[in-house]
Amino acid sequence: MDNTLVNSVREKYVALETFLNERSKRIWASVEAKALGRGGKVLVSAATNLSRTTINRGIRELNQPFESTTDGRTRSEGGGRKRLTEQAPKLIDKLKELVEDTTCGDPETPLLWTCKSTRQLSETLNDQGYHIGRQKISELLSDLGYSLQGNRKTMEGDCHPDRDKQFRYLNRRVQLFQRHSQPVISVDTKKKELIGNFSNKGKEWRPKGKPQQTDAHDFGKDRVNPYCIYDQTANVGWVSVGTDYDTAEFAVESIRRWWRKMGLLRYPDAKHLLVTADCGGSNGYRVRLWKVALQALADETGMRISVCHFPPGTSKWNKIEHRIFCHISTNWRGKPLTSHEVVVNLIGNTTTREGLSIQAELDTNEYRKGKKVSDEEISSLNIRRARFHGEWNYKIIPKCST
Repeated sequence: MDNTLVNSVREKYVALETFLNERSKRIWASVEAKALGRGGKVLVSAATNLSRTTINRGIRELNQPFESTTDGRTRSEGGGRKRLTEQAPKLIDKLKELVEDTTCGDPETPLLWTCKSTRQLSETLNDQGYHIGRQKISELLSDLGYSLQGNRKTMEGDCHPDRDKQFRYLNRRVQLFQRHSQPVISVDTKKKELIGNFSNKGKEWRPKGKPQQTDAHDFGKDRVNPYCIYDQTANVGWVSVGTDYDTAEFAVESIRRWWRKMGLLRYPDAKHLLVTADCGGSNGYRVRLWKVALQALADETGMRISVCHFPPGTSKWNKIEHRIFCHISTNWRGKPLTSHEVVVNLIGNTTTREGLSIQAELDTNEYRKGKKVSDEEISSLNIRRARFHGEWNYKIIPKCST
């Protein structure tokens, strides 16, 4: 192939391309090919990236009378390639069948996801006689409401038979408290974070070629436990950044600090606090110290404290997971948590477009791990258990009000 001729044709094509429409491009290409003689189609195709089929069509059109259109069309009405879904009406149904066995719902959004790749789906459909590429597969899946997503931790064990009933019970309690302007909070501990010049997941904008330098190995003993309280009504949060063990006393102390710094100001006339919590961890329904510490808080504040636990295996449905935890992680992505102050500042500066604001404070108190609670202390609790799953739903009443 004569490269000099190819470059010459390419230069002319580049100069004219912006002035040509679809039909005039192939007409021009066919004229050039005929002028070059034998091998002209190959040369023009290499120079313009137009297929030889297109050039042949242009040659045929040169030999036919041109019929102009009055509406400015470059194609006759109804011309052009038909949509794949029009050529193969059953294509969408076949695609749905391929992903249906691996489709599942997402608890937060109506989007669906499929674990089969677009390349695999394309190959399978091609084997069935549908000529479709993976890019088109991606577009069709998007139109059908599918999206490419990662895994989400939502399965934690066997489903409790009363799971849905507990969710409905919890929801009714939340609505009741909100109607009467009483505080409702969700509580949970975010995962422990390592303090030091260690790599943190995610990326942030920096000068090109100058990434943040961090230690090669994530070895360290200094960790923090961010215990979060989320006010569901006001869309505000409080985080106690603990430097010691994540115990029930630490959890209740975090609630106490939220009440003193935020809750009391927002709910000065509150008589009753509702706490929604996971069924495990430092605020688990089986943790004796959790109830003893809540009794001390109730006696101190004079408020009744009702607790509703999420049923086993549903901790990821706690609102705090989706309203606070994810936004904190986003705010400090790609930033090494080099000190306690850095953690507190990054948490305290977390906001969202929906108006979320968070206050954070360092808790340097010591909390003894494995503290035992006697049967006498449990029997002295002023606790009222609900008729429906009293182990999950209970109320702690200040002793001074009995």
